Amino acid sequence: MSGIVPQLRRSRKERLCRQLRQCRKAKERTRYLIILNLLNGRSVADIILTLQVGRSTVYDVAKRFRERGEAGLIDRREENGNRKLDEVYLARLYELVKGSAQDYGWRRPTWTRELLVETMAWETGVRIHVSTMSTALKMISARQGRPRPTVGCPWSKRVKNRRLCELRRLVESLPDDEVAVYEDEVDIHLNPKIGLDWMVCGQQKEVLTPGKNVKQYLAGAIDSRTGELIWVEGDKKNTLLFINLLWALVQHYRAAKTIHVILDNYCIHSTRQVEVSLATTEGQRIQLHFLPPYCPNHHRIERLWRDLHSSVTRNHRCATMPELMAEVRWWLKKRNQLKPLSA
Repeated sequence: MSGIVPQLRRSRKERLCRQLRQCRKAKERTRYLIILNLLNGRSVADIILTLQVGRSTVYDVAKRFRERGEAGLIDRREENGNRKLDEVYLARLYELVKGSAQDYGWRRPTWTRELLVETMAWETGVRIHVSTMSTALKMISARQGRPRPTVGCPWSKRVKNRRLCELRRLVESLPDDEVAVYEDEVDIHLNPKIGLDWMVCGQQKEVLTPGKNVKQYLAGAIDSRTGELIWVEGDKKNTLLFINLLWALVQHYRAAKTIHVILDNYCIHSTRQVEVSLATTEGQRIQLHFLPPYCPNHHRIERLWRDLHSSVTRNHRCATMPELMAEVRWWLKKRNQLKPLSA
């Protein structure tokens, strides 16, 4: 089958080998490999199997080589003129995708490839095909995902940053006889949270739900030094649950002079019952430090609760709440045994 390409002198073969070693484009390398294999007497079937290309590709490359020589192996798209997906276009597309379609006059809140094509045509004067937009999105590493709902902090940026800096300094300069923990509550639902999972093509997994939902609650505190979690359980997310956690902290850190509890502004953290509890002899060892409102990204325990949902409650198959809570306790105890060093 080597007859589909002309025989070359040894010097020209060596030149093709040198060009192959210098080639950085994958498709161009494949063309060089096809020609060199044909020149070395390998059959088309062997080339297809080795290079994982189609039969038509082998014959097309051979035809180009017969007609134009080595120049036929070069990517002919270089003759198309200036590339549309240049750095300027991709940088503008990156800024576009970060925002909402409504920011650019569309009534639809989410982007589609068609809307991106039209908007980029207005913004840059360059119009591309919808399939080319897919390539452009891949080039800027764009992906489709679920946005995270957030609530804006009502504090000014200056006041918010000042409070966060104070809490950061508190944790970083903590004396040896004092402890700082991040406290929060989490809901455990018997009806499983639905989340992403791997599935084979053509199949959608099903998660059997008990129907009537039941809830349990955890109040937890994560040590800022060691990452250890101390938690209590309850049937209701109320002040009693929070106070039970505070007493669990007092018992756990018997040698600590002061226990600094960093927490959010949930209403159960600042009731009259909490004030009375903190006024006792043991309660005076506890100091509460409130984060700015609606700042979950600065609350270190939030990551732990996300891991708990990912590892236990998401898509779970437990039929009863005791069964689910047993799984939750096992995961939390297992996590503490690993002794994470970063909270």
